[in-house]
Amino acid sequence: MRAKDAIGRFGEDVAVRFLTDAGLTVLERNWRCPFGEIDIVAHEGQELVVVEVKTRSSAAFGSPAEAVDRAKAARLRRLAVAWIDAHRGDPAVPPWTAVRIDVVAVVRDRRGLLVDHFPGAV
Repeated sequence: MRAKDAIGRFGEDVAVRFLTDAGLTVLERNWRCPFGEIDIVAHEGQELVVVEVKTRSSAAFGSPAEAVDRAKAARLRRLAVAWIDAHRGDPAVPPWTAVRIDVVAVVRDRRGLLVDHFPGAV
């Protein structure tokens, strides 16, 4: 596994723990379709939450959340619709009253671990 992939996987694991501790229920991780990948699909009550996780080993170049630009935000919106379409009619998936796209930024450096959650960032 490449170092970049290992850092990303670590960040996703941290984000899952953070989100579940905050009361969200994780439905799926690393869901893929032809449009791309959703890092985490969760729900908070009847709100579907699509989560993009950005991880860096340093904050020297700013917050990892800054990497979610306009193009990435548009892709996340398309992916959210694709996930909903793919799970339409699935009895294990409750109906959603709202959809939210969050960003979780994880920085792991010499000083420790910093996790920032930006609900509805996109």
